[in-house]
Amino acid sequence: MSVNSQQAKFTISGYVKEEVSNELLPGVTISIPSLNTGVITNGYGFYSITLASGSYELTFSSVGFTSKQIKIDLLEDITLNQFLQPSVTSLDEVVVNAELLDKLSEDAQMSNISLSTRSVENIPALLGEKDVLKALQLMPGVQSGSEGASGLYVRGGGPDQNLLILDDAVVYNASHLFGFFSTFNGDAIKSIELYKGGFPARFGGRLSSVVELDMKDGNKEEIHGKVGVGLISSSLLLEGPISKGKTSFVVSGRRTYIDILAAPFVAASGTDERGGYYFYDLNAKVNHEFDERNKLYISGYFGQDKFYARTRGEAFQSRLGW
Repeated sequence: MSVNSQQAKFTISGYVKEEVSNELLPGVTISIPSLNTGVITNGYGFYSITLASGSYELTFSSVGFTSKQIKIDLLEDITLNQFLQPSVTSLDEVVVNAELLDKLSEDAQMSNISLSTRSVENIPALLGEKDVLKALQLMPGVQSGSEGASGLYVRGGGPDQNLLILDDAVVYNASHLFGFFSTFNGDAIKSIELYKGGFPARFGGRLSSVVELDMKDGNKEEIHGKVGVGLISSSLLLEGPISKGKTSFVVSGRRTYIDILAAPFVAASGTDERGGYYFYDLNAKVNHEFDERNKLYISGYFGQDKFYARTRGEAFQSRLGW
């Protein structure tokens, strides 16, 4: 359809959510096929597009969800919120092509990589502990440095030259056990963005890279839980509504039990020396929606590493925490 440049222009905006849990959906594509244009929702599930007045058909689509087509007559500014249903598709066969459907070189934001939490869970990790930063080490232009360490070396930069952000807050110490594990509990993370260059102005000047992580908002419809048991640690995730459809929470905790597993062997050695090491993480978030334009969330991270050693015969004790 042809659009006269002198026509009045109006804005279509709103939020896109998952129909089952009422969770805000980032990265949803809203396209207008007749104009061969479109936008995507930001990290908070919000989108906005300005068009000349007229009749349009909008297509809402995202991987893992059923696409939806909406016809509108644009005669004034419109608030258009949408809910997408998770799609269940049975495939008769899988066809693998040599060329990717989505080329990173065609993305408007260069040197940017989005990583899904499902990808992090499927990547083998040290002692079975899924780790966000170790998954990013496998991306192009990123090196791991020493074997097993979680630091990022992006295009020659050091780990201290990276900006790590969790829910818009800067994380200054992002590792446990002298750098072998990161502080980010994969169960509580919703989205992961890596900027290797051309950082957006909101991040300020950085020498190496920017890693932006967002925590889950929590299920607004029903309570869900998840328990994970690993070789050296266990984790627990609990999310659900405080006020159905309006307020939600998510709490996720993780603790290693190396000290507990090693205690019987230390006691069996027959010496007076005792020692151990463990670390824990706790992520919590409360998300409240006042109305379509006003939202409030409070998120927090708590974590600590503890090493202790005691010699009973000499009444010597030592404890290190950070």
